[in-house]
Amino acid sequence: MRKKITVVGAGMVGATLGQRIAERDYADVALVDVIPNMPMGKALDLLEAGPVVGYDSLVIGSNGYDETAGSDIVVITSGLPRKPGMSRDDLLRKNQEIVTQVTQEIVSRSPNSILIVVTNPLDAMAQLAYKVSGFPRERVLGMAGVLDTARFRTFIAQELHVSVRDVSAYVLGGHGDTMVPLVRFTTVAGVPVSKLIPAERLAQIVQRTRDGGAEIVNLLGSGSAFYAPSAAVAQMIDSIVLDKKMILPCAVHLQGEYGVKDLFVGVPAKLGAKGVEEVIQIELTDEERAALQKSVDAVKELIGVMGI
Repeated sequence: MRKKITVVGAGMVGATLGQRIAERDYADVALVDVIPNMPMGKALDLLEAGPVVGYDSLVIGSNGYDETAGSDIVVITSGLPRKPGMSRDDLLRKNQEIVTQVTQEIVSRSPNSILIVVTNPLDAMAQLAYKVSGFPRERVLGMAGVLDTARFRTFIAQELHVSVRDVSAYVLGGHGDTMVPLVRFTTVAGVPVSKLIPAERLAQIVQRTRDGGAEIVNLLGSGSAFYAPSAAVAQMIDSIVLDKKMILPCAVHLQGEYGVKDLFVGVPAKLGAKGVEEVIQIELTDEERAALQKSVDAVKELIGVMGI
């Protein structure tokens, strides 16, 4: 029986993700959005691409949630878009309302689903979805580190003129200015990146990674990144649907790991059919631990503002 994946929010990230999933041909897709008829139009367009591309995925669009019933995975992308000059924190209040409502609607129709949160500020919204859903921590996670790591790997590959496939890296912490690219664990074909790129230049690449989302927002002038974010979510879905057991940096609910309790933080996690199947603990230096704690504190501050 085919899997069913719902994407709530059929904007640029959601619709592009719907396309990526449909083209994988392992699941049917439901696109949900509040804009009248828009998700229906995008779903029909994607459905009609099937004969050309060669997939049989059923794609449906809806302004409500009844069509999402029985979903295996639900991706929440809905929320206000980030605009130039707007921090992720500015989005907090409005997106709190949106994610709360969406989670309630999903839980009532797909009580056994796995939730992947993409709405910003990411870590705080994942914490909110976890609390509202009442799901076990294995079935609620956030997309952050896969995207941040992809940006870091891209910049390193460009700097060294090598394939991105040869660059291995992890970015921990919150999805925002306090993310922690782990330079010490970053390698190019097994060679530590610190032996290939001078420290000063490497520091610039780390900062560009932290500013990656804002850089694209400023270049676009209207809207934010959607190709790379949707690809990052699709990789997470691949690992879950196909039970790949990939170890990916995701926002997960920590229960003592890394010295953090009852908070969503970006760390490496093994993703399989059950969702988050294991949190991978890396031994950090004092400096790395301090940077991660700074990220943790930033997430705690958002949680405090939301009152959850």
